[in-house]
Amino acid sequence: QVQLVESGGGLVQPGGSLRLSCAASGNIFRLSAMGWYRQAPGKQRQLVASINTGGGTNYADSVKGRFTISRDNAKNTVYLQMNRLEPEDTAVYYCNTVVFALHNKYWGQGTQVTVSS
Repeated sequence: QVQLVESGGGLVQPGGSLRLSCAASGNIFRLSAMGWYRQAPGKQRQLVASINTGGGTNYADSVKGRFTISRDNAKNTVYLQMNRLEPEDTAVYYCNTVVFALHNKYWGQGTQVTVSS
């Protein structure tokens, strides 16, 4: 089991930046690929970015070149740096291990990101 606490969301103007953090409890973090996901109103939750235990990353096409995922295993934390934000990025953002996400388990409360002028 893992507990996940996301933070760093807020209201930002188009073109702005935010950095999300996700603190994970438990020993599983260092052994797990981690992902950031988002769910906009009326839409399904989708994978935004993932990072494996070796630091390899993958991104959804819609965020490539704008978002960067990273992890600090010493702090059991995964980050999402979001630059050049667009109104379409407005959503609740969640982190999870990739495996737990596939099984729809152990989601945290998420953090709201709103991009609006």
